[in-house]
Amino acid sequence: MSLNFEHTTLGQRVLFGAGKAGAFLAAEVARLGARRAMVISSASEALRLKDVTAQIDVTLHYDDVAPHVPVERAEKARAAAVAHGIDLLVCAGGGSATGLAKAVALTLRLPIIAIPTTYAGSEATNMWGLTEASRKTTGIDNAVLPVAVVYDAELSVGLPMELSIASGLNALAHGVDSMWGPRADPINAALAAEGIRALNRALPAIKTNPEDLAGREQALYGAYLAAVAFASAGSGMHHKICHTLGGAYNLPHAQTHAAVLPHVLAFKGPFAPEAEARIAAAFNSTSAVEGLSSLRETLEAPPALKDYGFAETDIPDAVDLILPTIPDTNPRTVNGEDLERLLRAIHSGATTGSNPE
Repeated sequence: MSLNFEHTTLGQRVLFGAGKAGAFLAAEVARLGARRAMVISSASEALRLKDVTAQIDVTLHYDDVAPHVPVERAEKARAAAVAHGIDLLVCAGGGSATGLAKAVALTLRLPIIAIPTTYAGSEATNMWGLTEASRKTTGIDNAVLPVAVVYDAELSVGLPMELSIASGLNALAHGVDSMWGPRADPINAALAAEGIRALNRALPAIKTNPEDLAGREQALYGAYLAAVAFASAGSGMHHKICHTLGGAYNLPHAQTHAAVLPHVLAFKGPFAPEAEARIAAAFNSTSAVEGLSSLRETLEAPPALKDYGFAETDIPDAVDLILPTIPDTNPRTVNGEDLERLLRAIHSGATTGSNPE
């Protein structure tokens, strides 16, 4: 088979080592020559990571962080950065902290150092998202790509088990969606497959022993690879559904991805046999759906969006919001009836089949 594709690799430093976050952060701040750092982190994460951020001079600690980055909070954070003459953003924590740092960098063009404590993957992408009037808008801008990412498995040990699982499945969704995103290519597929393999090993290990650093390291490694693939391939149907639902109905980000993924995979997999086979192989399973189902059963993963505030009465409106966002490159044509059936299954947590009608 001949190869014919166009691929862009984003430039970013990655520093990986358990117990080394503080030293890595200090070295990167010195390398960048930054003098006035703004640390963006939730109040709880700021307290937990105080020994890490104490390794640098911090001009402003900022903790007004919220999921899906409401526009008004982004504007407030930008104003604070300007008022304090900030020349570097350090986001420490989960995807909400990273998202807010990106929103500031989007307009102020400041460099970001990211210290992830979950498996959100946002730190490895040049994608941003803002929510206004219950509508989430996303875009691409290289200014929001962190210049450096610090991965320290010790910092994820305190992550609650439910969030570890949901966040890990969110990372897995990046890998799956990369197989058939608008700009999918063989390089994305290779990175995504290795990310899925790593997460498939790591998440059960974390479930068995939450203190296991080896499992946590594999999860961070897999999450990074899946996110790099996703940044290149672009958002497919899965992410369009999740971003719309999250912004419109204020659903928790990671849990939404965890609940949506098996249904979208079952819907699309039979129409993209090559991608389905790669996903199945990454799971070491006979089919992609069976591999994911087995992992989810092991993890006792979030089964239904009704458990997180998505009401059945919201489904018709959600169909209208999501349908126009589905990429033309989706391997299976989607109409309103398809999408309504899919959302009803996602809402209830119905068992997925190989090819839902």
